[in-house]
Amino acid sequence: MPPSVASTPVSLPRICVSSAHGSGGKTLLSLGLGRKLRERGLAVKAFKKGPDYIDAAWLSQACGSPASNLDLYFASPPDIVRLFIESAKGFDFALIEGNRGLYDGADVNGSYSTAELARTLTAPILLCVDCAKTARTMAAVLKGLIGFEDGLTFCGVVLNRVASARHEAALIQSIEASCPLKILGILPRSDALFLPERHMGLTRRGDRREEAEAFIERAARLIGENCDLDGVIADASATPPVVVPEEIERPDQPRERVAIGYVRDAAFWFYYQENLAALERSGAELIPLSLLDDSPDWDNISGLYMGGGFPEDFAEEIAVSPRLATLRRFAAEGMPVYAECGGLIALCESLEKDGKSYDMAGVFPERIVWRPRPQGLGYIQGQVAAENPFFPKGLILRGHEFHYSARQGGAELTAAGLTLARGMGLGAIDGKNFDGLIKNNVWAAFAHIFAPAVPCWARNFVAAAREYRDRRQ
Repeated sequence: MPPSVASTPVSLPRICVSSAHGSGGKTLLSLGLGRKLRERGLAVKAFKKGPDYIDAAWLSQACGSPASNLDLYFASPPDIVRLFIESAKGFDFALIEGNRGLYDGADVNGSYSTAELARTLTAPILLCVDCAKTARTMAAVLKGLIGFEDGLTFCGVVLNRVASARHEAALIQSIEASCPLKILGILPRSDALFLPERHMGLTRRGDRREEAEAFIERAARLIGENCDLDGVIADASATPPVVVPEEIERPDQPRERVAIGYVRDAAFWFYYQENLAALERSGAELIPLSLLDDSPDWDNISGLYMGGGFPEDFAEEIAVSPRLATLRRFAAEGMPVYAECGGLIALCESLEKDGKSYDMAGVFPERIVWRPRPQGLGYIQGQVAAENPFFPKGLILRGHEFHYSARQGGAELTAAGLTLARGMGLGAIDGKNFDGLIKNNVWAAFAHIFAPAVPCWARNFVAAAREYRDRRQ
């Protein structure tokens, strides 16, 4: 991102939903709150803290507009503020959902935590805490949360999983006696509002939109009936303006656009909106494609972006897709193809799950096996180790990985694209973890990137697609 030379204040009602730990109820509260605010006529922009596709997809559906991600691991505080305001232009309310516990970060100092993000955005924190099997102890927990770090503003707390009127009374009396925190909601315990977790938090939503909508509606009714929405809006509206650094440079207007396809279907749908927007700003005409049907636009593209998702759940359908041959042809012809996680799996030789093997495209002679436990989870950092169309050799690249699949091996690797200092990636060679398979103009890795943190990626991708198109013509 460009450096800053000046700043301007921007008023935007905002709130950050957090908890004492994961699975405390913050997603339930965020989904219900986002939908109820929308029903009141507010244009709500949702944000998800940290690297996440699934929670962001739920937030997008609840609020009626694409959610964005904010992560201080990928961008400096001034860049995060700028990204926040640019993403929220035209909206009435910003709803930020944290991840994990409020102070949990990448290390013991809480680096890149939800607390750090809230402080960066001067966003008041609305806590949602699981009160099952506790009463006065919850007052101690809340007192510790609000006093643990300086520079934070807390607007209140929503008490989740309250078992009875007696339980509610004990909680209220204990909190009011010892903790200066407003109680803005009391949610009864309900198995009907249990949201199953899968892989990276919430169950996948890519091919289950109606089921997701039913849950969001139930969450909205719960929040509407049991929370002080007027109080939440008042606290969000009382926040001071955000001071936004201004940019020195504006990106050049792109030349004529070049068609870049991206695979988006029930199996592959992990895309940051910021990544797609960066490609468009750089001159891409984005064409949605599918490996699961006979979409006709495959032969009209000059570059291909293959995101992550759940290919293991659609392995049988992918294995018989006629587009696997198309992928092999693209790779052989030198088309720039960028694949992340699920896209990597589709480009390998095979995918094994539950003892059964399924053929994939075979661009890389690697066998992938799906396992019931995570094989790579969290932030990664590495150095680009080989020539490729997307990143300059030697670049220090930050990203993240969330995969249950692992490399089984195959032919000897001739070009590992990324030597990892942090993360698991595809495993180890000579004692060093690596990621990134390279062949011709194809890059495939378990690592996901966030385009605003790697501005060269979109420009280079579009330039490579334009060069391929011109060469082919």
